[in-house]
Formats: sequence, structure tokens, C-alpha cells
Amino acid sequence: MLSFTEENYLKALFQLIHENRLKSEAGTNELALHLGLKPATVNDMLKKLKEKKLIDYQKYGKISLTKLGTKAGVEVLRKHRLWETFLYQKLGFTWDEVHQVAEQLEHIQSQKLIDSLDKFLDYPEFDPHGDVIPNANGEIKYQYRITLSEIDAGKKCKMVAVIDNSPTFLKYVIELGVAIGSEIKVLSRNAYDSMLLIETNGKQASVSAKFSDNIYVICHDCIKGKLCKLNCKNF
Repeated sequence: MLSFTEENYLKALFQLIHENRLKSEAGTNELALHLGLKPATVNDMLKKLKEKKLIDYQKYGKISLTKLGTKAGVEVLRKHRLWETFLYQKLGFTWDEVHQVAEQLEHIQSQKLIDSLDKFLDYPEFDPHGDVIPNANGEIKYQYRITLSEIDAGKKCKMVAVIDNSPTFLKYVIELGVAIGSEIKVLSRNAYDSMLLIETNGKQASVSAKFSDNIYVICHDCIKGKLCKLNCKNF
């Protein structure tokens, strides 16, 4: 049986590697930044994961998940996102509250409980933040999406997910009146700092490049069923 820490590492690696379909490896520093730890600390754990044949890597080099490691990582991620969905849909937690609680619940080992939870929720495909939930076979149905920062001025799009799941960012999104499924129109882009003037639900707001880089959207052409000129990435 894996420790909670080992599961957290495998989940993080799965997110860094398999949810970024443009690469097949992650760096030690990248993983350390994702986990909020020092590279030396991460390197010690990577040694243990390699000994258990969960990853392939050389010291401070690129890391890849083995088949066994991939299976373990996706299982933890599935549990995490199912619990987030349950807390949000059934217990009245807000989307900025669910992550921390789900971090604790994701380590429950009962497969029967998780499969029953999935069935109880009617097999959801996305969690409250718009992230894809792996199915019982570990399969993930990725969707075409790009960041709000890639949308041209004058174009419309629909918000489908957030990248930054921190409570501070999620509360800011709520304050702006934007949510998963909201239609957003980019009215203008500042040439100096890429700040956007957007309109949603009849209200206008100026948002920073940092904000627009952390919002995933489907552009209007893709909503209509065809890929747009941006060649939206299939995440």
C-alpha cells in the first residue's frame, strides 16, 4: 500500500505529464514547484518511487511514470475529483472550499465506496472546476480548450475550466460574476500589458493577463462544432 505522500506525488506527476498532452515527462524542479517543496526533498521521494517501479528517472533529470505509476496516479486523481463534485453538488460546499477537503478524502482505499460514489453522482465527467474526471477504467475524455488570453478582441467564448484552483483566485472569479459555462466576450486587449476588457452577463470588467492565462475556454467557432483558426488544443 502506498503512503499518502507517495499518492500525492503520483497524482501530481499524472497532472503534470498526462494532463499536458504535449509532453511525456516532468522535471524535478517543475514537480517541486507544483508541490511547493524544495527540489532536494522531492528528489528523496523520487528515489523511493523509482525503487517501487512507479517512475523512471535519473537524479534531477526528467521523470516519467511507469504503467503502474500511471494507474496509481489516475486513481487518486479520480477519487479527488469525485469527492470535490460530491461536496459541491450534495453538501453545499463552494468551489473554493472543496479542494482542501478532497485532499483528505482522496486517500480512502475502498474501491466499492468510490464506485458507489461515482454511480450516486450519475457518473460525472467534470468536477466543479471544469477538470475532467477519469472513469472507472482510468480513461479520460479530454476536450478542446484554450486560455482566455488566446481569444481575439471582438470574439466570444465559453468558460469551461480554471487552471488556478487556489481559494484566492476562485473567490476573485466569483466576484467578477464569471462561472463554468459563462459566455465571455473579449471587447478589447491592451497592447502594453495584455489586459483584457471582457463582458459577461451584461457586465464589463478589466482583467489582467494573469487572470486570462488561468481561465480555460472554448471559442465560439468550437462551440458551433468546428475547430477555429487557433487550432484549439485537445486537452
